[in-house]
Amino acid sequence: MSAEISALGNRPVIIGGGAAGLMTALQLAPEPVVLLSKAPLGAEASSLWAQGGLAAAMDGDDDPALHLADTLAAGAGLCDEVVARKIIHAAPAAVEHLARLGVAFDRRPDGGWRLGLEAAHGRNRIVHATGDGTGREIMRALIAAVRRCPSVTLLEGVEARSLIVEDNSIRGMLAVNAQGPFVIDTARVVLATGGIGGLFLDSTNPSGCYGQGLALAARAGALLSDLEFIQFHPTAFDGPSRPMPLVTEAVRGDGAILIDDTGQRFMADQPGAELAARDIVARAVWRRRAEGHRVFLDARKRPGQDFAKRYPVISAFCRMAGIDPATDPIPVRPAVHYHMGGISVDIEGRSTVSGLWACGEVSRTGLHGANRLASNSLMEAIVCAQWVAESVQGASRGALKARAINALAPASDPSAVRPILSQGLGVLRDRHGIERAIRSLYPIASGRSAAADPALIGLMIAVAAYRREESRGGHYRTDFPAALPSAMPSSLSLADALGAISDVVESGSLSVGGIQP
Repeated sequence: MSAEISALGNRPVIIGGGAAGLMTALQLAPEPVVLLSKAPLGAEASSLWAQGGLAAAMDGDDDPALHLADTLAAGAGLCDEVVARKIIHAAPAAVEHLARLGVAFDRRPDGGWRLGLEAAHGRNRIVHATGDGTGREIMRALIAAVRRCPSVTLLEGVEARSLIVEDNSIRGMLAVNAQGPFVIDTARVVLATGGIGGLFLDSTNPSGCYGQGLALAARAGALLSDLEFIQFHPTAFDGPSRPMPLVTEAVRGDGAILIDDTGQRFMADQPGAELAARDIVARAVWRRRAEGHRVFLDARKRPGQDFAKRYPVISAFCRMAGIDPATDPIPVRPAVHYHMGGISVDIEGRSTVSGLWACGEVSRTGLHGANRLASNSLMEAIVCAQWVAESVQGASRGALKARAINALAPASDPSAVRPILSQGLGVLRDRHGIERAIRSLYPIASGRSAAADPALIGLMIAVAAYRREESRGGHYRTDFPAALPSAMPSSLSLADALGAISDVVESGSLSVGGIQP
């Protein structure tokens, strides 16, 4: 172990360079903290790609109680109302905090907030920056603040491979960089590396986001919750690029409509039409495509000629494909966008493993329930970072000792997992498709190949989906199309997932139990 790494011992370690990790590091100041980022800071963070914005009751005709009601309705009975209320009431102050950090939010000529409308929101409450570049602008400001902060030691090009756990407590972290593996001795780790889109063929997430934080937590013994709930964004750009460019929901909030290749507006008779909850719109688009039609977002009338000014990022990639949104319909299709499930945490971000916290998309706080309300995710990451930091600061450091480096698993590669999950855990699911996914994933997850960790998370998602014999939010079973009378979160540990199906391959029968409270 080098003297430089040794000097970092006993500091909190934050794994992940997106908005959640950056904000947690800033909130921990002036306590010295180590921030790990596998790629150059922000390069593979989903936060950077966020076109939407932050949902917050910032206007005079809005109120956190109205925002909460919309959140609970979208969450389809699985939100933790106490947690959701606390986060939503803190949202306006979080926006103001970001503005003080230098985020250039869009303003009206009178200086007030320019607020957008997105699906399932009853008010215009989406705070944007540079139109459809909110994530990029927030990341710019946070990265600049972190690089200026003397208490943050930034380790770029460093990948966390495993957590060292003794008696259900964090005792260190094994990582690797270009020079090889090393251990940081620490009793406090914050996982802020979210996103699972890289586990699927079609996703709007960076391809490097494939559940690494979930795998670290699962192998450390942490409990995961609601893994079956995956949000498919209904309007990813239907072209050859992977990851898929996103056509933000704000375009529909500005009046754009969904049509098929015959020109029919197929959402017109649905409650909420194009601004229904994302799971409803995604299923409608999916079914239309299954009937042999292509689907388009028609923005020719609204926002029409203002499209390029309002949405410069979308306009740019459309023009690269030979499409002018002011005169041409935009081809779209559903793609994996956000994971409502994650590491089970309390309101302070504490997991079931002592010394392990989670913040951002990798966590399951209870805010999103079965279906995330649009633009609640960036807001959750910024708000919860403060509470996570306060909890980390108040935690016991513990006595640590130097540790030898154990055998290093190969770097993960999710390519073998993508077709399996895409086929079995898509917008519409059924028992046989999920069973096939479990049978395919189990031997990979039980091995030591580069696909083991991605397969493990895919397997846990599949087991959770198999157990939930109902349709709710982002989880839709064609063989169980109705929702159960009462909603119950799911929970799953690594031991539970592997133990539940350990005899499946040999016995030929699949029985993994019902929903676990």
